[in-house]
Amino acid sequence: MKHLRKTLPFALFLLMVLGVRLFQDRDVVDGMAPPLSGVTLSGQPFELAQLRGKPSLVYFWAVWCGVCKAMQHNIDALAADVPMISVAMQSGDALTVGRYLKERSITMPVLLDDAALAAARYGIRGVPVAFILGPDGDIRYTAVGYSTEWGLRLRLWLAGR
Repeated sequence: MKHLRKTLPFALFLLMVLGVRLFQDRDVVDGMAPPLSGVTLSGQPFELAQLRGKPSLVYFWAVWCGVCKAMQHNIDALAADVPMISVAMQSGDALTVGRYLKERSITMPVLLDDAALAAARYGIRGVPVAFILGPDGDIRYTAVGYSTEWGLRLRLWLAGR
């Protein structure tokens, strides 16, 4: 009985976390990644098909998101060697987002989604969300909320197998 009293709070906590996670993921798309295109803040044209051939990352974030700020170093590390695109959701115009990136020395490719139209196609209600795509463009994993660099790298590796 003593053991049950110690493990019950932990089990209830895990159930609560799982419930929140399922609630967050309820509308997120799966299968083939929806179209995503535009011109990045650096002026480069982008089509999602450019990421095909290797496991890749589609990362939705926002300048006002505290969790996104905490996770940014993980994304920066991936951006150095993983095909990816990031989408700044409801973060303002190009000048505002560009200033934010410059102040923080962030160099990842960024598309703007100020009206959250791309986010809606992906079923996103909040940020951060990372979609790990297989070489064929199929969504293999979705990470809602904070993710470690190594957690994302593991999912990318698995997506390529």
